[in-house]
Amino acid sequence: MSWVLGLCVAWALVASGLAGLGWWRQRQLLRWTSTSLGQTEAPPLPGATGEIAWRVERALRQADARCAEQAGRLESFLSAIDASPNGILLLDAHDHLQWINQTASAHFGLDVQRDRLQPITNLVRAPAFVAYLQSGPLDESVRFASPRGETMLSVTARPYGNAMKLVLSQDITARERSDRMRRDFVANVSHEIRRPLTVLAGFIETLADLPLTGAERQRVLVLMRQQTDRMRNLVTDLLALAQIEGAPRPLSDTWTDVGELMAQLEVSARATDRDQHRFALQPGQPAQMGGIESELFSAFWNLVSNALRYTPAGGSVTAQWTVRPDGTGEFRVTDTGPGIEREHIPRLTERFYRVDGSRSRETGGTGLGLAIVKHVVQRHDGELLIDSVVGKGSVFRVVLPAFRVRSRTPLAARVRPEPVN
Repeated sequence: MSWVLGLCVAWALVASGLAGLGWWRQRQLLRWTSTSLGQTEAPPLPGATGEIAWRVERALRQADARCAEQAGRLESFLSAIDASPNGILLLDAHDHLQWINQTASAHFGLDVQRDRLQPITNLVRAPAFVAYLQSGPLDESVRFASPRGETMLSVTARPYGNAMKLVLSQDITARERSDRMRRDFVANVSHEIRRPLTVLAGFIETLADLPLTGAERQRVLVLMRQQTDRMRNLVTDLLALAQIEGAPRPLSDTWTDVGELMAQLEVSARATDRDQHRFALQPGQPAQMGGIESELFSAFWNLVSNALRYTPAGGSVTAQWTVRPDGTGEFRVTDTGPGIEREHIPRLTERFYRVDGSRSRETGGTGLGLAIVKHVVQRHDGELLIDSVVGKGSVFRVVLPAFRVRSRTPLAARVRPEPVN
């Protein structure tokens, strides 16, 4: 560009000389080209010199416009990359950091301005990352914990340009947690089913190989029936949980009468408990809940049956429904059982999590009841709250939002129309 400009100026000077242009105008043209070129308009000169100066000025302005347009496109491109949910780093041939977006800055704990042009292996010292970048095959990815240890990262590097590298990072913490939960779930299901199957297989061999008296045979059949029921309950809960997780969120335009649901709970509780506990049910004021009746009953019954199962005989269990002043609805189950230690409470809704595994199996629990409750409550936009004191008992509360609760006037209190004669 400079030699073109010099040629243009030379031609302008020649033209000015031929036209008899004065020395002061030549100096004016030279001053413009040396100090103000591209910043101010060309000086008004007569003849071909002025035409050349104007064309030089126009070419410069067009070049500036193209540069500004390209700079804008680059800025827009970098802004788009900066907004990417994946981390992006650009490294030079010596693995020095040339550019980094905000996501990668958060992943690696780097400062966008301060750490620029620094060797990346001095900034990210994870051994797996350093070894991968220096000698690993770049067509694969490497996983390691972030420098702060809060997340798990998957990092992939790709060569480009003149020995430069494009490094992509992705937060896979949620995926790792999901995979771990899936593996644990499969392992737990296999374990839970294997136990009753082993017992059944042993009893079948006993019936086939040993001569048993009538009483012994009856006892073996009772135990086999218990194990069969346990497997049936486990499969039922697994199917219920799968159905709840895969179903769309229920609408709030289908209403369930709370009084009728509480009556079903009482019938089921008294049939199951057989007067082993002091059971009380308080239906509260007439109301309706918006949602799927079968799911709501399943959630409430799991809370009641758990309280009856884990509360020692002679203890008390109370189920209560209340419409709170803010319009939300609360289903509360209170028991006088052994209570739960505080560190176990956050994990109670995990599948197959048991505070005391042996005691849970003795009482017939599948380990899925509270997981079902959690998913049902979340699908109905509610919240499950758990309070417990060791040695005093526990309180489980399901709180439904106001838009899923509405009051209902009892039939006896409704105004009946006068008969028409």
